[in-house]
Amino acid sequence: MKTSEEKKKSAPDSGAKKRRCTRYPCSSGVEALDIQSDTRVVGRIADIASGGCYVDTINPFAVKAKVALTITKDQQSFKCLAEVVYSWMGMGMGLMFTSAEPEHLRMLDEWMAELSGSSRAQADTLHVEVDASGPSNFIEALEAQRRDPELEARAAERVAKLQPSLEEAMVAENARARVTLDCVADAVIFTNISGEVTFLNVAAERMTGWACSDATGRPLAEIARITDSAAQSVLPDGMKMAKGQSETQPLPSNCHLLKRGSDVATPVEGSVSPANDGQGRANGLVVVFRDVSAAQAMSKQITYSAEHDLLTGLPNRTLLNDRIDQAIVLAPRHNKKVAVLFLDLDSFKYINDSLGHSVGDKLLQSVASRLGYCMRLSDTVSRLGGDEFVVLLSEIAQAEDAALTARRILQAVQEVYHIDNHELHATTSIGISVYPDDGLNAETLVKNADAAMYQAKENGRHSYQFFKPAMNVRAVERQTIEESLRRALERQEFAVYYQPTVDLKTGVITGAEALVRWMHPKRGLVPPGEFIPVAEDSGLIVPIGQWVLREACRQTRVWADVGLSLQSIAVNISAIEFRNDSFLENVFTVLRQTGLDPTCLELELTETVLMKRADSIVSILKTFRAGGVRIAIDDFGTGYSSLSYLRKFPIDVLKIDQAFVRQISATPSETAIVNAIISLGRSLNLRVIGEGVETAVELAFLQAHQCDAAQGFFFSKPVPAKQFAKLLETGVGIPVLQNS
Repeated sequence: MKTSEEKKKSAPDSGAKKRRCTRYPCSSGVEALDIQSDTRVVGRIADIASGGCYVDTINPFAVKAKVALTITKDQQSFKCLAEVVYSWMGMGMGLMFTSAEPEHLRMLDEWMAELSGSSRAQADTLHVEVDASGPSNFIEALEAQRRDPELEARAAERVAKLQPSLEEAMVAENARARVTLDCVADAVIFTNISGEVTFLNVAAERMTGWACSDATGRPLAEIARITDSAAQSVLPDGMKMAKGQSETQPLPSNCHLLKRGSDVATPVEGSVSPANDGQGRANGLVVVFRDVSAAQAMSKQITYSAEHDLLTGLPNRTLLNDRIDQAIVLAPRHNKKVAVLFLDLDSFKYINDSLGHSVGDKLLQSVASRLGYCMRLSDTVSRLGGDEFVVLLSEIAQAEDAALTARRILQAVQEVYHIDNHELHATTSIGISVYPDDGLNAETLVKNADAAMYQAKENGRHSYQFFKPAMNVRAVERQTIEESLRRALERQEFAVYYQPTVDLKTGVITGAEALVRWMHPKRGLVPPGEFIPVAEDSGLIVPIGQWVLREACRQTRVWADVGLSLQSIAVNISAIEFRNDSFLENVFTVLRQTGLDPTCLELELTETVLMKRADSIVSILKTFRAGGVRIAIDDFGTGYSSLSYLRKFPIDVLKIDQAFVRQISATPSETAIVNAIISLGRSLNLRVIGEGVETAVELAFLQAHQCDAAQGFFFSKPVPAKQFAKLLETGVGIPVLQNS
C-alpha cells in the first residue's frame, strides 16, 4: 500500500508546470497522436495504433514503418522524429509533438522549417497534464487516452469524415496521372493480369490507331501489333510475366509496329514492365514504346556520310579500304587479281582558281559520273579528296585488263564539259598497282598506285603508268624534298643566280634572267629540275616565286645605284603564281618597295599560262603594260604558237626555246622553225631572244637571221650576284660579234 505521501507524489501535480507542444496543421485538418521523445513512448505507438487509433485505420504501414526508429542521441532523435511528423502530415495526418523539454520544441520547430522550406510560426497549443517527474507518467497518460471511449469515438468520427476526402483525392490523382501520361511523347499501354488493355495514352492511340475507349478490354496483341523481323509477336504474356515476377524487359531490336488498318511497319523500341499493386504483386503490364524511324534515318545518314564523299556521293577512303580488303580476300579463291587505279586531274587547280569553286565542284561531279560509266557493277569508284579519285577493279584476270580500263577512263575524262556556259577541257593521269604483285593490303596498293600516278605526270600527263618498285624510292625522295622546301625559306637556303642576255649586234650585256637555286645544307646545290616540280605541285612555288621576284628587283636596283645598269631583269612566273589573286598587286608592291624602275622588269610566262586564261588574262597584261612592266613569252614554239594570241595579247618579247636553237648545230637542215620565229617576231615588232646558245655556230646563225639577243652557256652559265657584277664590269669575254 502506498502511503498518502507516496500517493501525493505519484499523483499529477495540479500546480506543476504545464508542458507545451506545437501543433502543425495538415491539409485535412485532422489531428491525432502525441509522440514523446523517449524510446519507450515510441515503442508504444504500435500498441496505441493497433488499439483503435485512426492512424492505424488510415495508413497502418506508416505507423509500422516509423515505430522501428532507434533513438540514440537527443538531437539526432528529435530530427528523426521531425522527419516522421513531416512525412505523416504529407499523407493527410495531423500530428502533435510533445516533449518535457522546451528546448526540444524549439529544435523541432527549426527542423520542421528546414524540411518544409519555410519558417513555421507556432500555432495552437495543447496542454497535457504531466507530472514533472519523468516520461513514465507520460506513457501512462497516453495509455489512459487510449482507453478513453470518448477519444476513440472522436477518432472514428474523424476517420468517417476523412474517407470521402481520400476518395476525392484518389480521383484527382488519377486525373493528374492521365494528363501526365498524355503529355508523354512515348506510347504507354496498361493491361490487367489477363493481358487485356485498360489504358492507352494519346501517343499510343496515335501510333496504334486505336482509341482508348475502343481498345479497353481487348487483348494487348490485337491493339499493339509489335513484331520482330520474322513477323512474330514480341510482347510477353501478362500472366506468365506476373508469375515470374519479371523485371523490366526491353523489346528486341528491329521491332516494328503495325498500325490498325495499315500494313505500314513503323520501327519502334521500348520496354515491358510488370505493374504492381500495393502489396508488390504484379497485376498487369505496362508497355512503353516510341517511334524510332527518324532516329534510324539519322543513324543511316550518319553512317552514309562517314563512308561517302559529300560532293560526289562516291565511297570515301574508309569504304574504299574496306572494299579493297574484301576483294583481296576473295581474289585468291577465284584465281583472280585486284587492281587499284589512282587518278589525278591534270589541270583542275587552274579551273578551280580561275572560274571558282562552284564550277570546280560541278566539274568533279561530272568526272565522277563519267568514271561510273566506265566501270563494271562489281567495281568501285571512290573520291579521296580534291581532284583525286581511286578505282577498284575487284576481279581481273590479268594486269592488261586494268590498262584497258585506264584507256577508257582517259578517253571519257578528256571529252569537253559544258558547265555554267563554259566549255572546259580536263585530262587525268593514272597510276596502277596490282594485287598481289604490288602490295598485299589496301594501304600499300593505294600508296603504290599514287607513286605510279606521279610518274605518269612526269611522263607528260594524260597517260597511265603501272607501278614499279623504283617509283617508291622516287616517291620517298619527293616527300623528303617537299618537307625540306617548307623549311628552306625560313632558313634562307635559296639564292638567285643571274644569266646574262647579250645584244647580238653590240655584244653588250643588256639584261639578265633571274634563276632560283637551292643550297641544301646536306645535299649541296639541288638542281632546279628536282625541286621546282615539287614546289609547283605542293603550292610552295608561290612564296618561293615572291621571294625571287623581290630579291631580283632589289639586286638590280643595287647594281643601278653603283652604275651597273641593266635594261631588263627577267623573272620566270609559274602558272600557279600567275593565277594567285594577289599576284598583280604584289608585283607593283615589290617595285615600289625596292625602287626599281618598272620598265626594267620583264615577266616571263609560258604559252600554256596565257592560253588557259585567254579571256581574263588580257586585262592583267594590259595593266602591266600600262605600269611599264614588260611581258615575255618563254619557250616559244613548244606550246600553242598561235599567231592570233600574239596579236591579241600585249607582248614585248619572244624567247625561242633552246630545243630549237640546238637544232642549228645538230641538224642544220631543220632550222626553218628558228628562222620563222625570228621573222614572226620582227613582223610584230617584238624583241626576239634565242635561249640555250652553246656554240659559235648557233650564235652565228642567230646573228645572220637578225635575232636581237641571246643567252646561254656560250656567254656564261648562271652565276651568283657578285660574280655577275664582275661580268657587267668586264663583259662576257667573247670575240667581236659580226652584224648581219
